[in-house]
Amino acid sequence: MTARKPVLTLKLATSLDGRIALANGASQWITGAEARAEVHRLRAASDAVLTGIGTVLADDPLMTARPDGELAERQPFRAVLDTRLRFPETAQMLADTSGPVLIYCGRDVPGHAVSRLQEKGAEIVPVSRFDGPSIAFRSVIEDLVQRECNSILIEAGSRVAGAALRSGLVDRIEWFRAPVMLGGDSRPVLDALGFERLDEAPIFTREQVTECGPDLHETYVRAKG
Repeated sequence: MTARKPVLTLKLATSLDGRIALANGASQWITGAEARAEVHRLRAASDAVLTGIGTVLADDPLMTARPDGELAERQPFRAVLDTRLRFPETAQMLADTSGPVLIYCGRDVPGHAVSRLQEKGAEIVPVSRFDGPSIAFRSVIEDLVQRECNSILIEAGSRVAGAALRSGLVDRIEWFRAPVMLGGDSRPVLDALGFERLDEAPIFTREQVTECGPDLHETYVRAKG
């Protein structure tokens, strides 16, 4: 890691039983309008918003900050982890020019795929380090730090959320929990973390719990020591 350590916040939006989507992928919207408005305020306060290609392909999000229903004057970097560069050139994120789009991929992706996305305004950032089949999470954070991103909001599916927690870099969790149960056949909020002992698991301290419309908004900070 570089000398400077950004503040990494992991945003989660789940059912009461920690699920993010039905088995068929349906997920919009688990949480209510008030929770979504709060997420926009979190984006507006961040230097970068980080997601994965799975979220882009499933939801086609803009990932912009619209805290009052209008675009915030200052927009965060929109960063996407996309090892094989599957990012669609028709994505809403590329049609919106309010903020830069960074796509992190492997170094062996086809040149024509790079060119077509560059023509749409994206910056393609090849990464040479890998964690298994995926580009290394820490490498992406290092690059964002070099771009003066000191606060990074992670909004992603279970794979990227799991990678973030495995990295040991997450400082805060902003968890929006809806009063609905989806069951064991729905999709979990986290990918496998691979721990073999309880003392390997990261510990977070609950800082506050507030009502956010029909949902709960829980804030956790990484426990010291």
